[in-house]
Amino acid sequence: MTTSSPKRALTTGAIALTTAGLMAIGLGAASAHVTVAPASTTENGYSQLTFSVPNESESAATNKLEVQLPMEQPFTSVRVKPVEGWTAEVVTGTLPEPVTTADGATLTEGPLSVVWTAEAGAEISQQEYQTFSISVGRLPEAGSTVILPATQSYTDGDVVEWNQETVEGAEEPDKPAPSFVTTAAGEGEDSHGSHGGAAGGTETAEAIDAEQAVASTEAGSSSALGWVGLVAGLLGLAAGVTALARTRRTA
Repeated sequence: MTTSSPKRALTTGAIALTTAGLMAIGLGAASAHVTVAPASTTENGYSQLTFSVPNESESAATNKLEVQLPMEQPFTSVRVKPVEGWTAEVVTGTLPEPVTTADGATLTEGPLSVVWTAEAGAEISQQEYQTFSISVGRLPEAGSTVILPATQSYTDGDVVEWNQETVEGAEEPDKPAPSFVTTAAGEGEDSHGSHGGAAGGTETAEAIDAEQAVASTEAGSSSALGWVGLVAGLLGLAAGVTALARTRRTA
């Protein structure tokens, strides 16, 4: 009786530790929002913007996503990365007011939004998420907050608007709009504005930024895998300590 009680306590403690870890992971997934991760935030440059879209419905699947693009400082270039099973459309139209670009050109039309629609069988189901990426440019001046309101639609007709602005220092709203803040180019860093002098310079700059965007995204994925490995290692360590304790008690 005296020997079995500590063993039982150790086993119960290990189970509790494991359960707590899994619950923490589950709670993180349950509180997920539609977010955007920019590969670069450098002013006057190009960037890959990746939207992470979790399915938060317990009974329906996500079958459509629409992201509103800035109109006061519109992107002059928007390209969509294909997603298997989804169709994408860049919606263009008349801007609310004419906009003068840094090059002195006046824009009256521009990209207004990007819409992704799922084909049958490709919807985002329960406990799943999907990522959608676009290449955009040029980014506005440093310190600008780029807000990208998103509309998430479900197969049961439910629509969720992720359009609430996040205010620094205030509590996060229930449905925050995806956003990021642009930054200045670092010392010695080329924002790619100087490439425009040669023929095809803008396309070259965009290609360079696209490569950097992909590299940054891959690095982020590696980092995420590293955290997953760390969690798995901690759980394994807890199991090892429990097994060692059992062996010593038996001896």
